[in-house]
Amino acid sequence: MSERTIPIVDHRYASSVPAVPAHSLAPGALLADKLGRPLHDLRISITDRCNFRCTYCMPKEVFDAHYEFLRHADLLRFEEIERLARVFVGLGVRKLRITGGEPLLRKGVEDLVAMLAAIRTPDGEPVELTMTTNASILARKAEALARAGLHRVTVSLDAIDDAVFRRMNDMDFPVQTVLEGIAAAQAAGLHPVKVNMVVQRGVNDDQILPMIEHFRGSGVVLRFIEFMDVGNTNGWRMDQVLPSAELLARIAQRHPLHALDPTVLGETAERWLLDDGSLEIGAISSVTQAFCHDCNRARLSMEGKLYLCLFASHGHDLRALLRGDAQQGIQQASDADLQAALAQVWSRRDDRYSELRGFDGAGLLQAVRKPEMFAIGG
Repeated sequence: MSERTIPIVDHRYASSVPAVPAHSLAPGALLADKLGRPLHDLRISITDRCNFRCTYCMPKEVFDAHYEFLRHADLLRFEEIERLARVFVGLGVRKLRITGGEPLLRKGVEDLVAMLAAIRTPDGEPVELTMTTNASILARKAEALARAGLHRVTVSLDAIDDAVFRRMNDMDFPVQTVLEGIAAAQAAGLHPVKVNMVVQRGVNDDQILPMIEHFRGSGVVLRFIEFMDVGNTNGWRMDQVLPSAELLARIAQRHPLHALDPTVLGETAERWLLDDGSLEIGAISSVTQAFCHDCNRARLSMEGKLYLCLFASHGHDLRALLRGDAQQGIQQASDADLQAALAQVWSRRDDRYSELRGFDGAGLLQAVRKPEMFAIGG
Protein backbone atom coordinates (compact mmCIF):
# COMPACT_ATOMS: atom_id res chain seq x y z
CA MET A 1 0.00 0.00 0.00
CA SER A 2 1.16 3.51 -0.67
CA GLU A 3 2.09 5.85 2.15
CA ARG A 4 -0.85 7.79 3.55
CA THR A 5 -0.99 10.92 5.63
CA ILE A 6 -3.42 11.44 8.46
CA PRO A 7 -4.46 14.36 10.66
CA ILE A 8 -3.63 13.89 14.34
CA VAL A 9 -4.32 15.70 17.56
CA ASP A 10 -2.19 15.87 20.67
CA HIS A 11 -2.80 13.80 23.78
CA ARG A 12 -4.99 16.51 25.30
CA TYR A 13 -7.36 16.31 22.31
CA ALA A 14 -7.12 20.07 22.06
CA SER A 15 -5.43 21.52 19.00
CA SER A 16 -4.82 19.83 15.66
CA VAL A 17 -1.33 19.61 14.19
CA PRO A 18 -0.17 19.17 10.59
CA ALA A 19 -0.76 15.81 8.95
CA VAL A 20 2.06 13.29 9.23
CA PRO A 21 2.68 9.85 7.69
CA ALA A 22 0.92 7.03 9.52
CA HIS A 23 4.21 5.26 10.24
CA SER A 24 5.64 8.31 12.03
CA LEU A 25 2.91 8.91 14.61
CA ALA A 26 4.53 10.32 17.72
CA PRO A 27 4.00 8.43 21.00
CA GLY A 28 0.78 9.64 22.60
CA ALA A 29 -0.51 11.22 19.39
CA LEU A 30 -3.96 10.02 18.40
CA LEU A 31 -5.77 9.87 15.10
CA ALA A 32 -8.47 12.43 14.49
CA ASP A 33 -11.42 12.14 12.14
CA LYS A 34 -12.85 14.98 10.03
CA LEU A 35 -14.59 16.41 13.10
CA GLY A 36 -11.44 16.29 15.24
CA ARG A 37 -12.53 13.24 17.26
CA PRO A 38 -9.70 10.94 18.40
CA LEU A 39 -9.74 7.16 18.11
CA HIS A 40 -9.78 5.82 21.67
CA ASP A 41 -12.21 2.89 22.12
CA LEU A 42 -12.60 -0.30 20.09
CA ARG A 43 -15.66 -2.49 20.62
CA ILE A 44 -15.16 -6.03 19.37
CA SER A 45 -18.14 -8.28 18.65
CA ILE A 46 -17.00 -11.91 18.75
CA THR A 47 -20.27 -13.73 17.97
CA ASP A 48 -23.65 -13.03 16.40
CA ARG A 49 -25.35 -15.56 18.66
CA CYS A 50 -27.27 -14.85 21.86
CA ASN A 51 -29.40 -16.95 24.18
CA PHE A 52 -31.81 -14.05 24.82
CA ARG A 53 -34.36 -12.66 22.38
CA CYS A 54 -34.82 -9.14 23.72
CA THR A 55 -37.36 -7.40 21.54
CA TYR A 56 -35.24 -4.25 21.07
CA CYS A 57 -32.24 -6.26 19.83
CA MET A 58 -33.05 -9.77 18.54
CA PRO A 59 -36.85 -10.18 18.37
CA LYS A 60 -37.86 -13.82 18.29
CA GLU A 61 -40.10 -13.44 15.26
CA VAL A 62 -37.03 -12.54 13.19
CA PHE A 63 -34.24 -14.47 14.93
CA ASP A 64 -36.07 -17.78 15.18
CA ALA A 65 -34.94 -21.38 14.78
CA HIS A 66 -34.64 -20.87 11.03
CA TYR A 67 -32.41 -17.81 11.19
CA GLU A 68 -29.01 -18.47 9.62
CA PHE A 69 -26.20 -17.23 11.83
CA LEU A 70 -22.63 -17.03 10.57
CA ARG A 71 -20.57 -20.17 10.18
CA HIS A 72 -17.66 -20.46 12.58
CA ALA A 73 -15.24 -20.18 9.64
CA ASP A 74 -16.70 -16.77 8.82
CA LEU A 75 -15.91 -15.37 12.27
CA LEU A 76 -12.61 -13.67 12.93
CA ARG A 77 -10.21 -16.06 14.62
CA PHE A 78 -8.85 -15.04 18.01
CA GLU A 79 -5.40 -14.53 16.50
CA GLU A 80 -6.93 -12.16 13.92
CA ILE A 81 -8.79 -10.22 16.58
CA GLU A 82 -5.62 -9.90 18.66
CA ARG A 83 -3.65 -8.73 15.64
CA LEU A 84 -6.19 -6.05 14.73
CA ALA A 85 -6.42 -4.95 18.36
CA ARG A 86 -2.62 -4.49 18.48
CA VAL A 87 -2.72 -2.34 15.36
CA PHE A 88 -5.58 -0.28 16.76
CA VAL A 89 -3.68 0.24 20.02
CA GLY A 90 -0.73 1.46 17.97
CA LEU A 91 -3.05 4.09 16.51
CA GLY A 92 -4.30 5.37 19.86
CA VAL A 93 -6.93 2.94 21.15
CA ARG A 94 -6.71 2.63 24.93
CA LYS A 95 -9.88 0.69 25.69
CA LEU A 96 -11.02 -2.66 24.28
CA ARG A 97 -14.54 -3.93 24.92
CA ILE A 98 -15.54 -7.49 24.04
CA THR A 99 -19.20 -7.72 23.02
CA GLY A 100 -21.60 -9.87 21.00
CA GLY A 101 -24.26 -11.15 20.64
CA GLU A 102 -23.51 -12.78 23.94
CA PRO A 103 -19.70 -13.02 24.08
CA LEU A 104 -19.62 -15.73 26.74
CA LEU A 105 -21.18 -18.11 24.21
CA ARG A 106 -17.97 -18.03 22.13
CA LYS A 107 -15.95 -21.12 23.00
CA GLY A 108 -12.63 -20.33 24.64
CA VAL A 109 -13.41 -16.66 25.26
CA GLU A 110 -11.03 -16.72 28.23
CA ASP A 111 -8.16 -17.41 25.79
CA LEU A 112 -9.08 -14.31 23.79
CA VAL A 113 -9.19 -12.25 26.99
CA ALA A 114 -5.68 -13.40 27.87
CA MET A 115 -4.41 -12.50 24.39
CA LEU A 116 -5.91 -9.02 24.52
CA ALA A 117 -4.77 -8.47 28.10
CA ALA A 118 -1.16 -8.96 26.98
CA ILE A 119 -1.31 -6.05 24.51
CA ARG A 120 0.65 -2.96 25.53
CA THR A 121 0.59 0.62 24.31
CA PRO A 122 3.69 2.17 22.69
CA ASP A 123 4.53 3.42 26.20
CA GLY A 124 4.34 -0.09 27.61
CA GLU A 125 1.08 0.41 29.47
CA PRO A 126 -1.81 -2.09 29.45
CA VAL A 127 -5.08 -1.09 27.81
CA GLU A 128 -8.41 -1.14 29.62
CA LEU A 129 -10.15 -4.45 28.85
CA THR A 130 -13.87 -4.82 29.48
CA MET A 131 -16.80 -6.98 28.42
CA THR A 132 -20.53 -6.48 27.95
CA THR A 133 -22.63 -9.55 28.77
CA ASN A 134 -26.16 -10.57 29.67
CA ALA A 135 -24.56 -12.48 32.60
CA SER A 136 -26.58 -15.62 31.89
CA ILE A 137 -23.47 -17.78 32.40
CA LEU A 138 -21.26 -15.23 34.11
CA ALA A 139 -21.44 -16.94 37.51
CA ARG A 140 -19.37 -19.86 36.23
CA LYS A 141 -17.08 -17.73 34.03
CA ALA A 142 -16.25 -14.69 36.16
CA GLU A 143 -13.24 -16.09 38.03
CA ALA A 144 -11.61 -17.46 34.87
CA LEU A 145 -12.18 -14.17 33.05
CA ALA A 146 -10.55 -12.25 35.89
CA ARG A 147 -7.56 -14.61 35.94
CA ALA A 148 -7.19 -14.15 32.19
CA GLY A 149 -6.87 -10.39 32.64
CA LEU A 150 -10.36 -8.92 32.17
CA HIS A 151 -10.71 -5.69 34.16
CA ARG A 152 -14.46 -5.33 34.52
CA VAL A 153 -17.87 -6.23 33.06
CA THR A 154 -21.00 -4.39 32.05
CA VAL A 155 -24.20 -6.40 32.50
CA SER A 156 -27.37 -5.82 30.51
CA LEU A 157 -30.39 -6.07 32.84
CA ASP A 158 -33.70 -4.45 31.90
CA ALA A 159 -35.79 -5.28 34.97
CA ILE A 160 -35.40 -6.50 38.52
CA ASP A 161 -38.89 -7.99 38.72
CA ASP A 162 -38.65 -11.60 37.59
CA ALA A 163 -41.85 -11.63 35.56
CA VAL A 164 -40.94 -8.42 33.73
CA PHE A 165 -37.41 -9.62 33.08
CA ARG A 166 -38.60 -12.96 31.70
CA ARG A 167 -40.93 -11.08 29.37
CA MET A 168 -38.16 -8.70 28.29
CA ASN A 169 -35.63 -11.43 27.42
CA ASP A 170 -38.43 -13.47 25.80
CA MET A 171 -36.72 -16.73 26.73
CA ASP A 172 -38.28 -17.11 30.20
CA PHE A 173 -34.81 -16.64 31.72
CA PRO A 174 -34.87 -15.91 35.49
CA VAL A 175 -33.46 -12.68 36.88
CA GLN A 176 -31.86 -14.49 39.81
CA THR A 177 -29.26 -16.14 37.56
CA VAL A 178 -28.18 -12.71 36.27
CA LEU A 179 -27.93 -11.39 39.82
CA GLU A 180 -25.76 -14.38 40.72
CA GLY A 181 -23.53 -13.51 37.76
CA ILE A 182 -23.18 -9.94 38.99
CA ALA A 183 -22.25 -11.16 42.48
CA ALA A 184 -19.68 -13.56 41.02
CA ALA A 185 -18.13 -10.75 38.96
CA GLN A 186 -17.81 -8.59 42.06
CA ALA A 187 -16.29 -11.46 44.04
CA ALA A 188 -13.76 -12.03 41.22
CA GLY A 189 -12.67 -8.38 41.32
CA LEU A 190 -14.30 -7.33 38.03
CA HIS A 191 -15.41 -4.02 39.44
CA PRO A 192 -16.99 -1.65 39.31
CA VAL A 193 -19.69 -3.77 37.68
CA LYS A 194 -21.90 -1.57 35.54
CA VAL A 195 -25.52 -2.55 34.95
CA ASN A 196 -27.22 -1.20 31.83
CA MET A 197 -31.00 -0.92 31.62
CA VAL A 198 -32.62 0.00 28.29
CA VAL A 199 -35.76 1.91 29.27
CA GLN A 200 -38.91 1.77 27.15
CA ARG A 201 -41.93 3.83 28.09
CA GLY A 202 -44.87 1.58 28.84
CA VAL A 203 -42.70 -1.55 28.71
CA ASN A 204 -40.32 -1.48 31.67
CA ASP A 205 -40.20 2.11 32.94
CA ASP A 206 -41.96 0.92 36.09
CA GLN A 207 -38.69 -0.85 36.93
CA ILE A 208 -36.58 2.31 37.30
CA LEU A 209 -37.13 2.84 41.01
CA PRO A 210 -37.09 -0.89 41.89
CA MET A 211 -33.72 -1.20 40.13
CA ILE A 212 -32.40 1.71 42.18
CA GLU A 213 -33.68 0.20 45.42
CA HIS A 214 -32.10 -3.15 44.63
CA PHE A 215 -28.64 -1.84 43.76
CA ARG A 216 -28.28 0.88 46.42
CA GLY A 217 -25.23 0.15 48.54
CA SER A 218 -24.09 -2.69 46.30
CA GLY A 219 -21.12 -0.97 44.65
CA VAL A 220 -22.75 -1.44 41.24
CA VAL A 221 -23.01 1.52 38.84
CA LEU A 222 -26.53 1.59 37.40
CA ARG A 223 -27.01 3.17 33.98
CA PHE A 224 -30.23 3.95 32.15
CA ILE A 225 -30.19 3.98 28.34
CA GLU A 226 -32.75 5.66 26.13
CA PHE A 227 -34.44 3.22 23.74
CA MET A 228 -32.55 3.69 20.45
CA ASP A 229 -33.37 3.07 16.79
CA VAL A 230 -30.58 0.51 16.41
CA GLY A 231 -30.85 -1.99 13.57
CA ASN A 232 -33.92 -2.61 11.46
CA THR A 233 -36.08 -5.06 13.42
CA ASN A 234 -36.82 -3.59 16.86
CA GLY A 235 -39.91 -1.57 15.92
CA TRP A 236 -38.45 1.64 17.35
CA ARG A 237 -40.89 4.48 17.96
CA MET A 238 -40.14 7.87 19.45
CA ASP A 239 -43.15 7.63 21.76
CA GLN A 240 -41.46 4.69 23.51
CA VAL A 241 -38.39 6.77 24.34
CA LEU A 242 -38.31 7.96 27.93
CA PRO A 243 -36.04 11.05 27.85
CA SER A 244 -33.28 11.01 30.43
CA ALA A 245 -34.48 14.36 31.76
CA GLU A 246 -37.83 12.81 32.65
CA LEU A 247 -36.16 9.72 34.07
CA LEU A 248 -33.95 11.79 36.35
CA ALA A 249 -36.92 13.84 37.47
CA ARG A 250 -38.75 10.67 38.47
CA ILE A 251 -35.75 9.46 40.43
CA ALA A 252 -35.27 12.83 42.16
CA GLN A 253 -38.81 12.71 43.51
CA ARG A 254 -37.81 9.68 45.58
CA HIS A 255 -34.02 10.02 45.87
CA PRO A 256 -32.30 13.44 45.81
CA LEU A 257 -29.20 13.28 43.61
CA HIS A 258 -26.45 15.50 42.25
CA ALA A 259 -24.34 15.56 39.09
CA LEU A 260 -20.79 14.21 38.95
CA ASP A 261 -18.03 15.42 36.67
CA PRO A 262 -17.14 13.30 33.61
CA THR A 263 -14.22 10.95 34.16
CA VAL A 264 -12.96 10.58 30.58
CA LEU A 265 -13.34 12.31 27.24
CA GLY A 266 -16.11 10.83 25.10
CA GLU A 267 -17.96 9.31 28.06
CA THR A 268 -21.44 8.29 26.90
CA ALA A 269 -23.17 8.59 30.28
CA GLU A 270 -23.91 11.68 32.31
CA ARG A 271 -23.02 10.66 35.87
CA TRP A 272 -25.14 11.26 38.97
CA LEU A 273 -24.85 10.23 42.62
CA LEU A 274 -27.66 9.77 45.11
CA ASP A 275 -27.16 12.37 47.83
CA ASP A 276 -26.74 9.65 50.44
CA GLY A 277 -23.85 8.22 48.39
CA SER A 278 -25.47 4.81 48.07
CA LEU A 279 -25.55 4.54 44.28
CA GLU A 280 -23.95 6.06 41.19
CA ILE A 281 -26.34 6.47 38.27
CA GLY A 282 -25.61 7.05 34.60
CA ALA A 283 -27.97 8.47 31.98
CA ILE A 284 -27.18 7.64 28.35
CA SER A 285 -29.21 9.98 26.17
CA SER A 286 -28.25 9.25 22.58
CA VAL A 287 -31.74 10.12 21.31
CA THR A 288 -32.56 13.33 23.17
CA GLN A 289 -29.03 14.62 23.89
CA ALA A 290 -26.79 13.26 21.15
CA PHE A 291 -23.09 13.00 22.05
CA CYS A 292 -21.71 12.52 18.54
CA HIS A 293 -19.45 15.57 18.94
CA ASP A 294 -16.92 13.65 21.04
CA CYS A 295 -17.61 10.04 20.02
CA ASN A 296 -14.26 8.24 19.93
CA ARG A 297 -15.45 4.66 19.37
CA ALA A 298 -14.89 2.24 16.50
CA ARG A 299 -16.66 -1.11 16.23
CA LEU A 300 -15.38 -4.39 14.84
CA SER A 301 -18.01 -6.96 13.86
CA MET A 302 -17.60 -10.68 14.40
CA GLU A 303 -16.85 -11.25 10.69
CA GLY A 304 -14.25 -8.49 10.53
CA LYS A 305 -16.10 -5.41 9.33
CA LEU A 306 -15.12 -2.06 10.82
CA TYR A 307 -18.03 0.27 11.62
CA LEU A 308 -17.45 3.90 12.51
CA CYS A 309 -20.86 4.47 14.09
CA LEU A 310 -23.46 2.35 15.87
CA PHE A 311 -25.87 3.47 13.14
CA ALA A 312 -23.52 3.14 10.16
CA SER A 313 -25.05 1.90 6.92
CA HIS A 314 -21.94 -0.05 5.88
CA GLY A 315 -18.70 -1.47 7.25
CA HIS A 316 -15.14 -1.70 5.96
CA ASP A 317 -13.96 -5.26 5.28
CA LEU A 318 -10.83 -5.94 7.35
CA ARG A 319 -11.05 -9.71 7.09
CA ALA A 320 -10.13 -9.51 3.41
CA LEU A 321 -6.98 -7.60 4.39
CA LEU A 322 -6.13 -10.10 7.12
CA ARG A 323 -6.58 -13.21 5.01
CA GLY A 324 -6.17 -11.90 1.49
CA ASP A 325 -8.80 -12.40 -1.20
CA ALA A 326 -7.61 -13.68 -4.57
CA GLN A 327 -11.00 -13.13 -6.20
CA GLN A 328 -10.90 -9.45 -5.29
CA GLY A 329 -7.19 -9.15 -5.99
CA ILE A 330 -6.41 -8.33 -2.36
CA GLN A 331 -3.08 -9.47 -0.95
CA GLN A 332 -2.66 -10.40 2.69
CA ALA A 333 -1.78 -7.17 4.49
CA SER A 334 1.20 -6.53 6.73
CA ASP A 335 0.73 -4.75 10.05
CA ALA A 336 2.00 -1.55 8.41
CA ASP A 337 -0.59 -1.97 5.64
CA LEU A 338 -3.32 -2.49 8.21
CA GLN A 339 -2.23 0.58 10.15
CA ALA A 340 -2.26 2.71 7.01
CA ALA A 341 -5.68 1.42 5.96
CA LEU A 342 -7.21 2.00 9.41
CA ALA A 343 -5.67 5.45 9.62
CA GLN A 344 -7.16 6.39 6.27
CA VAL A 345 -10.62 5.11 7.19
CA TRP A 346 -10.70 6.92 10.54
CA SER A 347 -9.32 10.18 9.14
CA ARG A 348 -12.22 10.26 6.65
CA ARG A 349 -14.88 9.61 9.30
CA ASP A 350 -17.66 12.19 9.64
CA ASP A 351 -20.48 10.05 11.12
CA ARG A 352 -22.93 11.80 13.45
CA TYR A 353 -26.20 9.93 13.04
CA SER A 354 -27.73 10.81 16.40
CA GLU A 355 -27.17 14.53 15.92
CA LEU A 356 -28.66 14.44 12.43
CA ARG A 357 -31.62 12.38 13.64
CA GLY A 358 -33.00 15.47 15.34
CA PHE A 359 -33.06 17.39 12.05
CA ASP A 360 -34.59 14.59 10.00
CA GLY A 361 -38.22 15.61 9.77
CA ALA A 362 -38.79 13.41 6.72
CA GLY A 363 -37.69 10.24 8.51
CA LEU A 364 -34.97 9.57 5.95
CA LEU A 365 -32.40 8.50 8.53
CA GLN A 366 -34.73 5.90 9.97
CA ALA A 367 -35.10 4.43 6.47
CA VAL A 368 -31.36 3.79 6.17
CA ARG A 369 -30.51 0.12 6.68
CA LYS A 370 -28.28 -0.13 9.73
CA PRO A 371 -26.38 -3.06 11.25
CA GLU A 372 -28.15 -4.94 14.01
CA MET A 373 -27.03 -4.31 17.57
CA PHE A 374 -25.85 -7.89 18.07
CA ALA A 375 -23.47 -7.59 15.11
CA ILE A 376 -21.40 -4.72 16.46
CA GLY A 377 -22.18 -4.48 20.16
CA GLY A 378 -23.65 -1.54 22.04
